[in-house]
Amino acid sequence: MKKFLFLFLLLLVSSVNARPGFLEGLGLGQSDAVPPLVEEAFQFSAEVDDANTLIARWQVMEGNYLYRDKLRFEVIANDNVRLGNFILPPGENKNDETFGLVEVYHHDLALKLPLNRPQAAQQITLKAYFQGCSETFGICYPPSEQQVDLTLPVATQASTDSLSPVPAANSVGNGSNPLSEQDRLAQRLAEDNLIQIFLGFLGLGLLLTFTPCVLPMIPILSSVIVGEGEKITTRRAFSLSLIYVMAMSVTYTAAGVLTGLVGENLQSLFQNPWIISSFSVLFILLALSMFGLYDLQLPQALQHRLHQLTHRQQGGSFIGVAIMGLLSALIVGPCLAPPLAAALIFIGQHADPFLGGLALFALSIGMGIPLLIIGTSAGSLLPRAGDWMNVIKSIFGVLLLALAIWMLERIIPGWLSLMLWGGLLIVCAVYLGALNSLQIDASGWSKLFKGVGLILLIYGALLMVGGASGSQNLWQPLQVIAASPTSPEGQSTQLKFNKVNNLEELHARLQQTQKPVMLDFYADWCTDCKTMERTTFRDPAVIAKLDDYLLLKLDMTDNTEAHQAMLRELQVFGPPTMLFYNAAGQELRDYRLVGHVTADKLLEHLSGLPG
Repeated sequence: MKKFLFLFLLLLVSSVNARPGFLEGLGLGQSDAVPPLVEEAFQFSAEVDDANTLIARWQVMEGNYLYRDKLRFEVIANDNVRLGNFILPPGENKNDETFGLVEVYHHDLALKLPLNRPQAAQQITLKAYFQGCSETFGICYPPSEQQVDLTLPVATQASTDSLSPVPAANSVGNGSNPLSEQDRLAQRLAEDNLIQIFLGFLGLGLLLTFTPCVLPMIPILSSVIVGEGEKITTRRAFSLSLIYVMAMSVTYTAAGVLTGLVGENLQSLFQNPWIISSFSVLFILLALSMFGLYDLQLPQALQHRLHQLTHRQQGGSFIGVAIMGLLSALIVGPCLAPPLAAALIFIGQHADPFLGGLALFALSIGMGIPLLIIGTSAGSLLPRAGDWMNVIKSIFGVLLLALAIWMLERIIPGWLSLMLWGGLLIVCAVYLGALNSLQIDASGWSKLFKGVGLILLIYGALLMVGGASGSQNLWQPLQVIAASPTSPEGQSTQLKFNKVNNLEELHARLQQTQKPVMLDFYADWCTDCKTMERTTFRDPAVIAKLDDYLLLKLDMTDNTEAHQAMLRELQVFGPPTMLFYNAAGQELRDYRLVGHVTADKLLEHLSGLPG
């Protein structure tokens, strides 16, 4: 027995000696290992490759990594030499404890740095800025810098086309890159205090009021107020409006925070055809009740129970309005704007859901303030009794029908939506008396209504004809009949996109082409996307400007797993978004466009892209 114990202890001691740190891992010993110095963990060097090119290298010690977005270079001690356009290779995605989801380099890195310089020999100092962490020791080094003195030989041809720094594609190269709008706002989130952030995003929300994000919610809230009838008071109208706006704001905030944390646009999940169809049917039922075709109410027995529990159903009404506000935020307004993208970028990079959520909440409150004003004023402006109340209800009934068609546009063909709009206008024209004969002594109002009715009747008929002809343009319904697909000079009247469905197809396209590339993220349920297709992408100047581009489109209407993987890889939160790549297939990250873009803005943006 003693021999057995002696052999066991001998084996244990041997295993401990063979595995340094074993006792330290158990807390029974103390290791003398210390983290390496930053110069040892990330050994930087630079050399002259040719007269106009430098090569910068990092040797990354095993167990360490460099942050891709922290790399920056600068030429000092010589104002005649400037860094040109350089490319940072893609890194590995890492969910970093400090900065959230970032790209890092775990292995050695070598970069070519082109120079803008005169022809004579030059002495320069290249300074490199970087930051990295140690996974082995669980520490992060502070931002660091190293510099190398270099001698540039005489150049056979001076590279002096531009002595001003050239923006580095997909990099933070020389520190002077123009930032996209959403990146500038994300930077403000990181720098401003809470009051500045709240007020700034509140103002941005007000600017988004009359966009497809918010505008459709006006008839929804107004119909709720009107549905209360002549007994509505200003106080009750304010209460209902406040609940609707708060429910909408909380939903936007929660959905935005989750999107920033998990990288998936949750609102897009509610763009399922069955969900949209159900919500459209709900609007149609509400509209028919506004016309007085029936009273939309609960069964009598259930009404009596709610009457006893909630004191004339006020609680039930409040709950119903809150649910309507929640659903409106998720289903009616799934749009992406630069302020929203900025908050999502900040949340994803800094893993700070509180600060990002505060910005999103302020943004949605700003969007909701006009709704609150409109809803509250309805309580004081609505007539208390008489036929005027029926007229008001009929108007909002028409608005609800229009809202139902607007939502169905996401899932039905364009020609069919055109015919639905035409049918709605024709029915409105009939109600306005377009087909009725006027008496000789008819009032001015009767003549005005009949005139408006005739205009709606004619335009509705044009929409029906245009839809039957295959047109999809609401404002030019006869465009298909009047014009051919190409202009007389043979130039297309709309941009021709090549579809990609996943990352593999995108990478294959980028490798095959020698042209600059524009990648458009589109979905049928994205109202801004469809508007841009009818306007921005049909502008002759835009078509001519993009003639030398390879145009790619990701149609994420179905929102498949491949689409979501592509969004996560490219760090895009949803449509409408446009990405731009140079001829080498590298993304110009700082030149992304998010949200609705007019033709003039796109032309200005394209003119500013680096060559």
